[in-house]
Amino acid sequence: MTDELTDALEVMIAAARRHLEEVRAAEGRVDDESVWRAYVAFNNSAYEYDELLRTTFDEVTPFDLEPLRTDDLDTDSDGEPSVEEAVEPDPEPAVISVRQRRDYLVPSSAALLRAAELAREQVPDPDGDDQPIQGIGDAVLELLHAGDGTLHSLEVPELTPLDGIVVVNDVSEGLDVAATDDGHEDLAFEVSPADAMIGRLDERSFHSGVEAGVTVRADD
Repeated sequence: MTDELTDALEVMIAAARRHLEEVRAAEGRVDDESVWRAYVAFNNSAYEYDELLRTTFDEVTPFDLEPLRTDDLDTDSDGEPSVEEAVEPDPEPAVISVRQRRDYLVPSSAALLRAAELAREQVPDPDGDDQPIQGIGDAVLELLHAGDGTLHSLEVPELTPLDGIVVVNDVSEGLDVAATDDGHEDLAFEVSPADAMIGRLDERSFHSGVEAGVTVRADD
């Protein structure tokens, strides 16, 4: 069974390489059939490897897949792969501001610093910044850097999410990052009273232990 598992792994790797080749050959073409067929083969080989790994060693891969068929691709009335119709941009496109705040409980600053050091090892700074990580602020920024700046990268055991809020506004103009002076970053999250709010989303946390540890704030 172990040899069968190794064979399944090799099939998956070959399918991944084939998929990459077809993606490069398509050069950005939408709904390219060769890319789709290679994708299906990659998906199904990964699914088969995952299933075999689970049944053999009761272990799983990071993949969450279901088998696909090549005819699952959406087609138009002529049976050809559909291509989205081109949409002309608005003459005066809108500008929206999406502001998010989420607070986190830090049960152990030392554990958070270790997680940040590990993130730096896995995703080194392209500018070669080797300054030591000092404090939870540096640690959070390091995690954000490793996760391309998304708050999803803060979903680690060392941080417990508290309440959060997302607000969407229709604004007159976009943010000028260069005009945001050091020490006045909060101004970047302020909008004019004339900028109408489009919507709001509340993120409720069920964690009640806010009295322990340190609470930090992350804005996106």
